[in-house]
Amino acid sequence: MRYDLKNKWVLITGASSGFGAAAARAFAAEGANLLLGARRMDRLEKVAAEARTAGSPQAQVHSLDVSQTVSVNAFADWARTKIAPAPLDILINNAGGALGVDTVAQGKDEDWETMLQTNVLGVLRMTRAALPFMLNNPGGSILNIGSYAAHTAYEGGSAYCAAKAGELQITRTLRLELNGTGLRVSSIDPGLAQTEFALVRFKGDADRAGKLYEGVNPLTAEDVAEILVWVASRPAHVNIDEMLIKPVDQAAMHKVHRRAAK
Repeated sequence: MRYDLKNKWVLITGASSGFGAAAARAFAAEGANLLLGARRMDRLEKVAAEARTAGSPQAQVHSLDVSQTVSVNAFADWARTKIAPAPLDILINNAGGALGVDTVAQGKDEDWETMLQTNVLGVLRMTRAALPFMLNNPGGSILNIGSYAAHTAYEGGSAYCAAKAGELQITRTLRLELNGTGLRVSSIDPGLAQTEFALVRFKGDADRAGKLYEGVNPLTAEDVAEILVWVASRPAHVNIDEMLIKPVDQAAMHKVHRRAAK
């Protein structure tokens, strides 16, 4: 029997844009209650309003910076007060991203540290903080947003590939550690997807970001959000361990079909 998401509590990090915002709208359409966290509160409030319109009984927001333990713990304390005595049903560790495409020889400490803080330590911090009110709730899910980069290295991607490989290993470790609790743990790993990802990676260079998608039909944030809903709504005894999703145009990291401009 499908795991019913109606009135379940879903916590989404990095919910102000991209996969996180799309996931908020998609889970809202299933009738789920939402706890949304991000640094950009103005955008987060807008996403919450969209989620309420889409059907969420409750969509509440609080500032969250997963690179800071104090912020993560404050967010978790806030979340617990909002849902008590109910448990947290679904945790979506979405906050992350890439910065720069420098080689190792040209890499910048601040870029490396940000990628590791958000994609690796942020997942660890948020999961540690949320687990106490997820336990004793078989069928609940931890859904970690990974990347094709966790599986395939490429030039200029050393720290990001390492960070997403770290996320994947955290997911696998959690599945072992939580065995017997009934909690499900998954890594959802998209390939080429058109969100703000490239704009952030290229540090605001819109022309360079746009070229990444020229002539390609990439994944959308809504594609990934639909998959997150599907994974979370499988019968409670079913765990989707890992899912690698690419657009048809992307056969491999270095092989992308591009159509000529008309």
